[in-house]
Amino acid sequence: MAVKFRLTRYGGKKKPFYRIVVADSSAPRDGRFIERVGFYDPLKEPAVITLDREKIKAWYKKGTRPTKTVENLFKREGALKELA
Repeated sequence: MAVKFRLTRYGGKKKPFYRIVVADSSAPRDGRFIERVGFYDPLKEPAVITLDREKIKAWYKKGTRPTKTVENLFKREGALKELA
């Protein structure tokens, strides 16, 4: 089972917001997930990104890797610097 950090989409039509979750890579985008580790709202100015850094560190130690989009969000917030 490959586990990844990825986004799940919520909100109405043309008003998306996303939760950053830990999920099995074979699960559907908005399907079952293991744990919620953050929140991303691209519509606010500036975009709102909230991360639970302790949970992210714990999952990184277990071998979980982010998708490209989530990796960019982590870099933007400086979460990857803490892990190195």
